[in-house]
Amino acid sequence: MALKEQFEIPGGLKKWSYALMGVGVLTLILGVVFLHPFSAGHGEGHGAEAYGATKFWMALMHNGIFWLLVVAASFFFISATTLAQAGWPLVFRRVPEAISGGINVLGPIALVILLGYVWISKDHHIYHWKDVEHVKHDEKLLHKSGFLNPMFYTILSVTAVGLWMWFRHSFRKLSLAEDLAQKGERSHYWKSLAIAAAFLVTYGLTVLSTLPWMWLMSIDAHWYSTMYSWYTFASSWVAGISLIMLFVVYLKNQGYLEYVNEEHIHDIGKFMFAFSVFWTYLWFSQFMLIWYSNQPEETAYFVDRLGYGGKGEGIFRGIFLLNLIINFLAPLLILMRRGSKRNYTVVTLMAVIIIFGHWLDFYQMITPGPLKELGKESNSISHFVFSLGVGAGFLGLVIFLTAKHLTKAPLLPKNHPLVKESIIHHT
Repeated sequence: MALKEQFEIPGGLKKWSYALMGVGVLTLILGVVFLHPFSAGHGEGHGAEAYGATKFWMALMHNGIFWLLVVAASFFFISATTLAQAGWPLVFRRVPEAISGGINVLGPIALVILLGYVWISKDHHIYHWKDVEHVKHDEKLLHKSGFLNPMFYTILSVTAVGLWMWFRHSFRKLSLAEDLAQKGERSHYWKSLAIAAAFLVTYGLTVLSTLPWMWLMSIDAHWYSTMYSWYTFASSWVAGISLIMLFVVYLKNQGYLEYVNEEHIHDIGKFMFAFSVFWTYLWFSQFMLIWYSNQPEETAYFVDRLGYGGKGEGIFRGIFLLNLIINFLAPLLILMRRGSKRNYTVVTLMAVIIIFGHWLDFYQMITPGPLKELGKESNSISHFVFSLGVGAGFLGLVIFLTAKHLTKAPLLPKNHPLVKESIIHHT
């Protein structure tokens, strides 16, 4: 049987990606019609009607941020393994390369959403700090206004996403050039290490620190946690690993990636298992320290999600606890066994569960704060379904972009010094 080195997009995959994107577009159209995202009247007051714009922008921000961080996690995987000079991922490296290509599209989309809300939308229930008059009468927001302001937010967001796009483009260019290089030529390899190192520093200064503060934690601007950025990273990182697993298994089942074996699947499964536990460690550490300290300015974040008094009591409790079950107990109990991490059906199912679980994690990170004034209406089924519909559109776009990038290069890198190590990989 001849080695299938060049990917061709199957008709079924195209149909699924188009169908999901169609769902997303239809959901957006319905949102514009019924939620009036640009109406001034719907961005003021505290009744349920006033929150139409809030729900619209929250759904877009939820999915824009989540899916951008997930595809960026693929490039983090490439950079980390490249800098470590790890050979084992080489036979499937074109998969995370293709997924990370989504940064070039999802990055600008996320920026349009975020900056559109900050500069164009008249709603201010998501980011209270964008309301100048409100900030003047809020001592804590006034104290943070040096960085919690539209201009700093814009500069940081554009710079971070722009750098991600540049690093990914530079790495991909070197990767493709290496395929055409003469045998024994190592200049592309060493340049790739330099790009990977520079990206990891940039990633650390953005995803592991500043961007989650600005994009997510500032939604609950009176609250803060020194572990929040790490928590956000862990959630998007394990979802990114799971997305890599899904595409590797899919390509393997389609007859591609001949040199990928159970050892490679097992190792990706180890990442899924290990970083699910790592996410739980951060979840518990953040929760336990705040619970034990029991200071009102810190516990407010979890009160909004678990209840314990007020008109929104317990509204998000089910999602908060389901989040822990899906993202910790399921991976722990199912992926602990060696055989489970080598079973294509099991790892595929767990990858889907983990991605959905961390999508749900981002939902409960974003939604409770802006909508807490609405009480029971804050966690309405209609809003969840709307956010899910928007998420389907983003998922379809990720599938489409990944498949398109997979067709643009051989699936097995050529002339890389560690390819042989990957082919004979065993644990």
